[in-house]
Amino acid sequence: MQITFLGTSSGVPTRARNVSSVALRLPQRAELWLFDCGEGTQHQLLRSELKISQLSRIFITHMHGDHIFGLMGLLASCGLAGNVQRVDIYGPPGLNEYIQASLRYSYTHFSYPVKVHAIRPGVIYEDDEFTVTCGPLHHRITSFGYRVAEKDRAGRFDIDKAKELQIPPGRVYGQLKRGEIVTLNDGRVIDGKDLCGPTEIGRKIAYCTDTVFCEGAVELAQDADVLIHEATFAHQDADMAFQRLHSTTTMAAQTALAAQAHRLIMTHFSPRYAPGNVIELKDLLKEARAIFPNTDMAHDFMIYDVPRRRELELTEANV
Repeated sequence: MQITFLGTSSGVPTRARNVSSVALRLPQRAELWLFDCGEGTQHQLLRSELKISQLSRIFITHMHGDHIFGLMGLLASCGLAGNVQRVDIYGPPGLNEYIQASLRYSYTHFSYPVKVHAIRPGVIYEDDEFTVTCGPLHHRITSFGYRVAEKDRAGRFDIDKAKELQIPPGRVYGQLKRGEIVTLNDGRVIDGKDLCGPTEIGRKIAYCTDTVFCEGAVELAQDADVLIHEATFAHQDADMAFQRLHSTTTMAAQTALAAQAHRLIMTHFSPRYAPGNVIELKDLLKEARAIFPNTDMAHDFMIYDVPRRRELELTEANV
């Protein structure tokens, strides 16, 4: 699981930061999932190492322009390129009407299937590997956060031990790899768990924007390997944050702390904190780290590989 930040500004783009969009690459299945699609997202994709042809799912948090104005351009380009197989889009009520109106007035036709799913809190997608849930956030309009949970997998299968036990290869290996109990032709009963290493805990990602501090974000981020959370304002601008129902750096950090997340990556920064101003982005990072030390600040085209828990433990042990 690899995260690429395609847009990290709030409201309007700047020379260094585009508006909201985050890509999640799933290399094991050659898929690309997109979270929000602000204006210019397709240009950001072209400048990245990501393959638009792998785009399969788009998750929209809410209907503000800096999160959806790039959607139709991207979908239209995917159709003209002819290399996308199917796209499922998830978002709040009104998203399908927006897409249908855009199609009608721009005379655009998709050459591939596009299905829009109106979401409600709870599980919105599930397959053999992943579960995606959404939950309400607290913003000026209906807004949802998302949680992507990779399912736990059986540990690594010890093929050498299987050979020592003279277990014949074939279909039985697959059963044992899944941790099943198998009765062999000679009557021996083999528990697959005895031939597999520790269970690989599935990774969890939470994406929460736009919102002021709320319990919904804490719930989505519970025990997340990485929480991506908006941090539009500095702490001293908290009054403005409450008025506009956006988060400060300290709210993002408090969400990560309350949820016992493992890492916080802040995004969606106001342009008011540009270099040379009284408060700069580096000051926002200090504020968050004072509450939640394991905090990073996203920038456009930043890539983060989400480690497995076992890999993380080994890395921390060697530090």
